Amino acid sequence: MKIQSINREYRTWCLMGGIGVVAAVAGTLPLTMADSGHGGVVEDESLPDQIELIATIRDFKAEYEEGGHPDFERWYDSTRVGLVEEYLGDDGKPILKSQTGFRITSEYRDAQGRNINPALYDPELGDIEGSLQERSDIRYESVDRFNQWYRDVPGVNVTITVPITLTKKPGTNQYIFDSDTDAPYTSLGGFFPINGQGWGNFRNNKNYHFTTEIVTQFTYRQGIGQTFMFTGDDDVWVFIDRKLAIDMGSLHSQREQFIDLDRLDLVDGKTYDLHIFHAERRYSGSNFRVETTLQLRNGQLPMNSGLYD
Repeated sequence: MKIQSINREYRTWCLMGGIGVVAAVAGTLPLTMADSGHGGVVEDESLPDQIELIATIRDFKAEYEEGGHPDFERWYDSTRVGLVEEYLGDDGKPILKSQTGFRITSEYRDAQGRNINPALYDPELGDIEGSLQERSDIRYESVDRFNQWYRDVPGVNVTITVPITLTKKPGTNQYIFDSDTDAPYTSLGGFFPINGQGWGNFRNNKNYHFTTEIVTQFTYRQGIGQTFMFTGDDDVWVFIDRKLAIDMGSLHSQREQFIDLDRLDLVDGKTYDLHIFHAERRYSGSNFRVETTLQLRNGQLPMNSGLYD
């Protein structure tokens, strides 16, 4: 199948409900601010220096360990889209739609050259079309196994909560969390939030196999340059108001997607829920970076049973 045909098929599938086209993260910023370019706006000195979010980490064993999970320490790949349903389930968790999806063979970009979700591609805004490749090789064992990623399952995962602190970049309204530069992760060599905990370390004194879930809220303000970007590996899905926004599934090296919230169908002044779902599925690297001009605040934490084996 030719790439153009695949792209048309994917976009049609999106419009029919396969992929959501709504945004990711936002917050409250003064309406008088002007966009300064790459997500940074004129600094408001009243903003807090830091924003702390709570992440729920669920630890798993590698697939070949006793009691291991078949989705961890298995397979190699690059970024895929179309793997999860457009909407979260009734319990606020992602639903596996496809075990194969579409591989991104060249990135879709906005007019400034920033990677975007292919479902958000709009040539009228100056976006640059990328390409997708339909795949038949699975990267998820089953729906039932995927359902264990973000739910507490005794004997399968161990749940631990950790803080994620976003720090305001001096002279801007950008808030950044970066596992490459922020303590203690810079000394750990990446995003390894539960070393020595849960099921224990896998290799090189590091715990590699886990998922991350963050629930937060924001208030959308139109026309002031609210943006969000996620950089990391492996699987990452971001939902706003229960609809899919950022789509970077499967096992891949460090990748990113950017969102300008003004191009989304959001209501000025309305408060939305934001869900971030992430998975670290394979040795050896682990990266997690959030950059936003928005003030986020913790939403209701996901239900967990406090399982600490």
